Amino acid sequence: MTILAMNPVDQLLEARWVIPVEPHGVVLDHHAVALAGDTIAEVLPIETARGKYPNAARIELNEHALIPGLVNAHTHNPMVLMRGLADDLPLMTWLNEHIWPAEGRVMGPEFVRDGIELAIAEMLRGGTTCCNENYLFPDAQAATYLKHGFRAVVGLPFIEFPTAWAKSRDEYFDKNLAVHDELRAEALVTTTLAPHAPYTVANETFERIRLMSDQLDVPVHLHLHETAQEVEDGKRDHGMRPIARMAALGLVNDHLIAIHMTQLTDGEIAQMAEAGASVAYCPESNLKLASGFCPAEKLRRAGVNIAIGTDGAASNNDLDMFGEMRTAALLAKAVANDASAFDAAFALQAATFNGARALGLGDRIGSIVPGKQADLAAVRLDAIETQPIYHVASQLVYATGRQQVSDVWIAGKRKLDNRTLIGMDLDALRAKAGEWHERIAFAQ
Repeated sequence: MTILAMNPVDQLLEARWVIPVEPHGVVLDHHAVALAGDTIAEVLPIETARGKYPNAARIELNEHALIPGLVNAHTHNPMVLMRGLADDLPLMTWLNEHIWPAEGRVMGPEFVRDGIELAIAEMLRGGTTCCNENYLFPDAQAATYLKHGFRAVVGLPFIEFPTAWAKSRDEYFDKNLAVHDELRAEALVTTTLAPHAPYTVANETFERIRLMSDQLDVPVHLHLHETAQEVEDGKRDHGMRPIARMAALGLVNDHLIAIHMTQLTDGEIAQMAEAGASVAYCPESNLKLASGFCPAEKLRRAGVNIAIGTDGAASNNDLDMFGEMRTAALLAKAVANDASAFDAAFALQAATFNGARALGLGDRIGSIVPGKQADLAAVRLDAIETQPIYHVASQLVYATGRQQVSDVWIAGKRKLDNRTLIGMDLDALRAKAGEWHERIAFAQ
């Protein structure tokens, strides 16, 4: 597993185990990942690496599994500032009576920036190196992710009613296209088109989004078939189920990232597979809002690309991808009535490479392969809670907590060093979170 690197190898990450994800299910004992700047140059046995690259800095990860950085395939990260604001409520009550009114009182670039900074700290401490963002003020989102060197895909939002971001359909398109154009040259931040949902976006807007997606070659990030009520309302208002409506509008294709998908027929699963669409599976949010169960194993067996997302911290209530992997695997087994469903190696793949593929980044991140960006997470497995170790992937998915993530790299730059965040002030983040708590709580 070697390529010719443009830059000399400058770091050797020497791990007890390397789980490259590609090839699927492989675990490499006592291997090193050689980094050349921001790129993975080679994966090879530790002793061989030391002889081949004697001048490279060595980072010993003797009790660790080195994995690709986790990819959170669906999140609303500024909503960490509303964590726990409105719990134990069904989706539409939660959204219409609590979340949207609270957002309306505080929404602006400052809220987005401060929420994302808090979220970045949480994600890095949990091994997440890339997220698929879906919120307002994508310009402020992008600036914040770039400031902290965090890889993100920023959703360009569309909804039929006025918000603090835009007041009309044309303004949404004009402002969102301007943000996309500003980010064309950025390596760490890319875009999707993010119409909110079938029940909040009109056909004319969807038609323009499909054209824009085709012209710009960017994914469409859409909440779809999240609840049974959404499906029934779609049949009442449009005479068809929402997926059928999206297909008629030309949006069920290999650019589609469908979020939630708890209400699916076998025919719709086959349709998604044939179209090459992706699904972002968000089990904990779906469970908490009682939205339903995504048939993840049926989707997997049909060949649909399944990624994993946390959703926002106001409906989860965390950005913990280790917890989400575990819930994803366990729930998929129960729904399929099959203990072999959604096995541990596949859960790890869904949380890494499949997420990257869904976002159009499969050639850049998501696996430990020469030529890809060095987005990596080291996980300590010497804790009492993860002893003994028979199968490393199973241990990561079923027994490991995010607090065992020790080190994180994004594009070869260390962002977490033995649990210490680099370039982020936790006390300042806590203080800002406290200030927003006072503003939001007082405004209710």
